[in-house]
Amino acid sequence: MTSKISLEKLLEAGAHFGHQARRWNPKMSSYLYGVEEGIHIFDLPKTKIALEEALEVLTKASAEGKVILLLGTKKQVKDKIIEVGKETGCPYVSERWLGGTLSNFEQIKRTIDKLADMKVKMAAGDYAKFTKKERLLIERDIARMDRFLGGITQLEKLPDILFIVDTHKEKGAVREATKAKIGTVGIVDTNADPTLIDYPIPMNDDASKALDYVMDLVKDAIIAGQKKIKPVKEAK
Repeated sequence: MTSKISLEKLLEAGAHFGHQARRWNPKMSSYLYGVEEGIHIFDLPKTKIALEEALEVLTKASAEGKVILLLGTKKQVKDKIIEVGKETGCPYVSERWLGGTLSNFEQIKRTIDKLADMKVKMAAGDYAKFTKKERLLIERDIARMDRFLGGITQLEKLPDILFIVDTHKEKGAVREATKAKIGTVGIVDTNADPTLIDYPIPMNDDASKALDYVMDLVKDAIIAGQKKIKPVKEAK
C-alpha cells in the first residue's frame, strides 16, 4: 500500500501551478484545468490519479528488487533527492546528469571504480609519499568525481527504472533511458512532453513544498516495496 495522497496538500503546496500559458506543450492539454492570469492550472484530481499509478509502479519495482535511479538536479529538489536516496538505499543523481550515464555505462562504471580505489588509497595513506601540492590535486579530483558520481557508486548495472524530477530539464537522461529501454517515471510540468515518459506525474516542478511532499510519497512507496521483499530474502 502506498501512502494516501492528499489533494489538499497538493493544493497547499502549489502543485497546481504550471508555467505561463505561452510556454506550454500542447500534449499536456489533457492534464490541465484551465488558465488563470496567464498561468496554466493543473487538474489536480488527474494529477492525483497519475501519482497513485506512479507510486504503485515504484512499490512493485522495489518489491521485485529492481534498481530505481533517482534524478533531480534543480536547486529546489537536489537536497531532497539525496535524502530520499540515502533513506531508501536507491542510487541518485543530484548534481548534473553526465551524458552517457546510461548509454555509455561501462565507461561511467570504470570512473566509479577509479573513485572507489582512490578513496581506499587516500584512507590507507597511500598518497602520503606525494608532495603536499600533489595530494591537494588528488583530493580535489576525488571531491569533483564524488560530487557527480557519489550517489551512484553502488550502481553495478543499468537501473530498471529512472525517476525524474523535471523531465524537460533532464531531456538528455530521458533520451538515454528510452534508448536503453529503461522504464521512466517523471514529474512533468506544462512545458514538457508527457508522451516521452512511461508514467508521467503532471504537476508543478518548481515548487519546493510540492516536490518535498511528492518525494516523501516516493520514499514511502519504495520503502513499502522493500518491506514486502524482506520475508522472501529471509526465507532463503
